[in-house]
Amino acid sequence: MRTIYDPMTYQPQMQQLDSTMLETVQEAMAAFEQTTYIEADVKSALQKQTCSVQDYAALLSPAAMPFLEQMAEKAKQERKAHFGNSVQLFTPLYISNYCENQCIYCGFNCKNAIHRSRLSAEEIEKEMQAIAKTDMREVLLLTGESRTASDVQYIGEAVRIAKKYFPTIGLEVYPMNVEDYHYLNTCGADFVTVFQETYHLDCYEKMHQAGAKRCMPYRFYAQERAILGGMRGVGFGVLLGLSNFRSDMFAAGYHAFLLQKQYPHAEIAMSFPRLRPYKNHEKTAENDVHETQLLQMMLALRIFLPFASITISTRERAGFRDNVLPLCATKISAGVNVGIGGHTEEEQKGDAQFEISDSRSLAEIHNAILKQGMQPVYTDYINTNLL
Repeated sequence: MRTIYDPMTYQPQMQQLDSTMLETVQEAMAAFEQTTYIEADVKSALQKQTCSVQDYAALLSPAAMPFLEQMAEKAKQERKAHFGNSVQLFTPLYISNYCENQCIYCGFNCKNAIHRSRLSAEEIEKEMQAIAKTDMREVLLLTGESRTASDVQYIGEAVRIAKKYFPTIGLEVYPMNVEDYHYLNTCGADFVTVFQETYHLDCYEKMHQAGAKRCMPYRFYAQERAILGGMRGVGFGVLLGLSNFRSDMFAAGYHAFLLQKQYPHAEIAMSFPRLRPYKNHEKTAENDVHETQLLQMMLALRIFLPFASITISTRERAGFRDNVLPLCATKISAGVNVGIGGHTEEEQKGDAQFEISDSRSLAEIHNAILKQGMQPVYTDYINTNLL
């Protein structure tokens, strides 16, 4: 039987950093009263050249909903100033869906009866070859959160294989210590994304019932440990719909802001996943986040963090993904399969984490970007080892 421990308690082998950033973010989130902002606060935020933390809060508030058109125009200007008309393309590759966490919203939940699988090195190579043939130049490697089934050496081997085909490699795996991130960086990994899921401690404790993920502070400081391990970029995000999405989004943006301030050389990215149905479970509507609210969150973040990359997920429908590209998003996934494997002609070897909404091929999304008058970009980083 598993021990259910306090979510603020570090477990053995979990590295602790000498930082109070978590307390700073939680205090700011607790002070964020979304209903206190009025029309004048939103107008003031939109008129400023630099968006402060309080301006960001105003743009996230319900008072900003009538100003989406003005927010879109300001976000579009910021996007164009810092990213031009480029749209970065990437594809995810799930190499394992074994998980040791009991998260009640996730298809990989260790208690969920799904088909589990882990790709071998040979199978990973075949997947890489198939993806590379599509001209994709950036890959995101994902696993379930199981150190037993997907240890650091296994992930490192996958990264080394990927480096033969792709100049840019991202990771979305379980949180690690600095030395582990350093090892994966030496293998060739560039980016690490860790979703906090929710910054509300009571909700976090309820949603993460068992496993290493139950430790909230270890997850919170994962991006900082990744930067200290040599990663050139880190990604943030909350699962919109788990708790109060406005305060969660405020906390995520503020977290990214503080980390960028502390490590100005690091590239910062934000994703905006919403709850999606998964096998053996249907999404609840208790904290449902609608498209207009999702758009507001994305526009506010673009205005607040103009240099940050923003990824738009295949969780969203094709039309919405296309429309946010010129406004705020800078990165889009294409040719997505969220099962284990599935990029070769063989069938996927394990069940998916969630259902996707946009199943278009790389060619279809490439053409959709061109129709927006924008430029698809397959790599923004030159790896001299591949020359």
